[in-house]
Amino acid sequence: MEVALRPVHDSDLPVFYRQLNDPESLRTAAFTPRDPADREAFDAHWKRVRASSDVTRTVLADGDVVGSAAVYGEPGEREVTYWIDRAYWGRGIATAALRDLLAEVPERPLYARAAADNTGSRRVLEKCGFQVTARARGYAHARGEETDEVVLTLAR
Repeated sequence: MEVALRPVHDSDLPVFYRQLNDPESLRTAAFTPRDPADREAFDAHWKRVRASSDVTRTVLADGDVVGSAAVYGEPGEREVTYWIDRAYWGRGIATAALRDLLAEVPERPLYARAAADNTGSRRVLEKCGFQVTARARGYAHARGEETDEVVLTLAR
């Protein structure tokens, strides 16, 4: 499967919205918007994201839109994030997309966060060189409860 990144197009947003509203994906990610079904909030978020200087990309697999990946935040505190359609989990797409994104954004350190029990996301991050450097606990809207998370750092 060929994985590629490209700038976000308007036509990607309905796909991202559908992906964000998959119940299993939400539970796995845990730390999500308060109300993922709020289309107005979703549109406002993506308008801000696309107007910012952050690096946000659409993830393609064999030409199909399968998710997004981004580096965002203030210098010295920038984080990576990604979302891959659940139908494509376990195929190496997130790892390939994150590697491409990291090649595009050479600044370090970079940080990432994941629910402590999200082994798939932790594995992706660790394959890309991130190491667990801290643990935290926060309210996960998708789970409706306090949830353990890990903070990972890519130093070089």
